[in-house]
Amino acid sequence: MQLQEIADVADDYTGRSRTVLEYSLVMKSLVDRAEQHGFTTGSWSPLAELVATDEFVRVGNFKEVMNWTEYVGFLTNWAPSAQWEGSFKRITETPDVVILELEERSSVGEFSNVVNSVSIYEFDDAGKITRIDLYLQMALPENAMLGSYEDVQISK
Repeated sequence: MQLQEIADVADDYTGRSRTVLEYSLVMKSLVDRAEQHGFTTGSWSPLAELVATDEFVRVGNFKEVMNWTEYVGFLTNWAPSAQWEGSFKRITETPDVVILELEERSSVGEFSNVVNSVSIYEFDDAGKITRIDLYLQMALPENAMLGSYEDVQISK
């Protein structure tokens, strides 16, 4: 499967698929800006425009469950020391769900990794994202990478 830049394929899609690709593009832009002075939880407002923040649930790669406020707090702590980018593999849309497949590359401090990700996005009637379930294929991470999860409740 040939990888493509998300920005290169985003305009080929409409509807909820386009919203999901826009979410990825906004995420990349905000992570790139997060190391600037004055970046706060409020800096994630462009991402919030795509999300039903009162209903939002994210289930992450370690089965941690976060609402919007918790997720933004997590992102705000993670992003200033992180680099992130994703390459597009495939997107599938059904009436209720969009499934996005990416190759994601990230680094936090000395740790860097490449993962295959599948994110499942659910929407409300207004087209806002209400839920993201994240699934990863990756090599076992080193303990140092797990430091950003210190205050996150992991499901068992």
